[in-house]
Amino acid sequence: MQLQAFLPYRLAVVTEAISRSMAAVYHRRYELSRDEWRLLAALAGSGRIQAAEAAQLTTLDKMQASRALRSLQSRGLVDRRTDENDRRHVIVQLLPAGRALLRQITPMVLAREAYLLEALDDEERAVLDRALAKLMQRARSLQQQG
Repeated sequence: MQLQAFLPYRLAVVTEAISRSMAAVYHRRYELSRDEWRLLAALAGSGRIQAAEAAQLTTLDKMQASRALRSLQSRGLVDRRTDENDRRHVIVQLLPAGRALLRQITPMVLAREAYLLEALDDEERAVLDRALAKLMQRARSLQQQG
């Protein structure tokens, strides 16, 4: 087997390269880590959610999410509170400063995404979207099977 031809490896390499190019946008200027950025973006569309759910939305493990949320809280960007109905859970939500920061970063991140996607024509983008959806569906099916 050639590692460079192995689909999971190829996807991981592309994902890492894209993720690093995106991180350059928010890390240099705003000193956010990838984990922090992902959590801010996830919280923007979620309102108040459990920290564990935020971790799942961002594909972070619980420890990564917890560290990133503590950092964001210390910067006044998110609020973390113990769930009054179930003290085993932590509820997180964006604070106004977090929303303001996202309003600054989002156009830059979307511009970077647009630049990357310019490498593909419309048909290639459509094929990529369909292919990724099919691969995700198949991978989830395998996960459910065990």
